Amino acid sequence: MIVYGDYECPFCAAFEARLGEFEVCFRHFPVKSSHPRAYAAACAAEAAHLQGAFWAMHDALFADQGRLEDPHLWARADQLGLDVERFDADRRDPAVADAVRASLRAGIRAGVATTPSVFVDGVLHAGRPDDALWARILAT
Repeated sequence: MIVYGDYECPFCAAFEARLGEFEVCFRHFPVKSSHPRAYAAACAAEAAHLQGAFWAMHDALFADQGRLEDPHLWARADQLGLDVERFDADRRDPAVADAVRASLRAGIRAGVATTPSVFVDGVLHAGRPDDALWARILAT
């Protein structure tokens, strides 16, 4: 299952909370027009990845979507035991920005237009998951 998400999207957070132990491939799809801090949050997740803490940061970002400004990102990095100076430098690194933009472009090429968007068995399901999608996910 491939999930395109945005760390400021409340529907993405609700979807992630229900996914629980399902194995997913998460791809960034920050929708800057409606979620101005989503791009910075995606870069924070990628910076955490460089220190082996992508999923921990991913979960922390979705757990507290109301606090995505720099001081809160630094505090999360510190709480996760990351080197905060390296984290901050990495999240501003052009290579990290390129990775986030590449994920966004790949989503657009695949037909993603909103978040969350989920590919289950190669089929795109866009927007808030309905009961039919959950049934399909549970069947995989």
